[in-house]
Amino acid sequence: MINYAARLDLESTQSTVLFVFSVAFQLFVAPVILILKSNATEEQIEHVLARVEEMGLQHHLSRGTHRTIVGIIGDEEQLREDSLLAIPGVASVVPVLPAYKLASRDAHPEPSVIDVSGVKVGGGQLGMIAGPCSVEDRDRMFRIAEAVRKSGANIFRGGAYKPRTSPYAYQGMGEEGLKLLREVGDEFHMPVVTEVTDPRLVETVAEYADMLQVGARNMQNFVLLTEVGKSQRPVLLKRGMSATANDLLMCAEYILSQGNPNVILCERGIKGFDPATRNVFDVAAVPLLHTLTHLPVIVDPSHATGRPDLIPACSMAGLAAGADGVHIEVHDCPEVAKSDGPQALLPEQYDELVVQMRRLAEILGKSISPLQEKKF
Repeated sequence: MINYAARLDLESTQSTVLFVFSVAFQLFVAPVILILKSNATEEQIEHVLARVEEMGLQHHLSRGTHRTIVGIIGDEEQLREDSLLAIPGVASVVPVLPAYKLASRDAHPEPSVIDVSGVKVGGGQLGMIAGPCSVEDRDRMFRIAEAVRKSGANIFRGGAYKPRTSPYAYQGMGEEGLKLLREVGDEFHMPVVTEVTDPRLVETVAEYADMLQVGARNMQNFVLLTEVGKSQRPVLLKRGMSATANDLLMCAEYILSQGNPNVILCERGIKGFDPATRNVFDVAAVPLLHTLTHLPVIVDPSHATGRPDLIPACSMAGLAAGADGVHIEVHDCPEVAKSDGPQALLPEQYDELVVQMRRLAEILGKSISPLQEKKF
């Protein structure tokens, strides 16, 4: 949690913070600190306290050397920032606890471990997601799945519905792709993950997939987030291209608020100004998110860089930074791939990378979550 007390430079801030925390945790209500304007008059201060009481909130006044603050506790519906800022004399409103209550470490201090049909992600166990960008022809899907499973992948990926920048680009095979993906997963005893792009498709996709992916473009599609939360399927939530860590966690909160605790976050790169890579791989987001949330965090260096030559180094960097898994696109013939072929690794390149990642994971005290043994 951010040390707001240090920022405020107030002699008696400590008593206010202790007040809001003690009452908040006893009553399970939201604590907020009002920072009053430096030139707030006594009349305005009294009005602030009276208004807070009228709203049915508790308050605690602290007068510091440079600023006066008011700690308040009460119903979250009454603690709307716009309403509080409208009170004369109030300079700013500072929440003491994060708005993403269910996703925060305050609510769940221990790291969550998400079970994706037997594959554990989090708590020292790594999810290794691999496969083509799009579901393609049956023979190719089987070849790629067999190859990545032998290398050590434990979750197979493939897009049946593809949200594309251009309406003329390949949009995926739809439900036929879902059926094929399920067939591949059953054959190789691998859980499968695929993207759901529309709230109306959640039930259909959940029928075939072990984990639902919400892509970067849909991260803030709140109707979709609510529906995947209701599905109770594990959800892979990708960070939006221009989203902050707080934005990502608030979107995770939508899913968690529907009673679905099975959310895995994915750092897949954010928009930058340098065209040398597809996006900017924000590896610092991994340890940052781990300080804020109990949810597992994986990395996707394929979308983050768009360059196969950078994927190995970024995969290793992600694991070293604490990632709970790696999501990599693999294709046996990238030049004929339906989508994102240029950023896919060849199966033999993926195999070499997994060997390196196993070694690093061992040093870090982690391991790849095992799959059921199967002879090929």
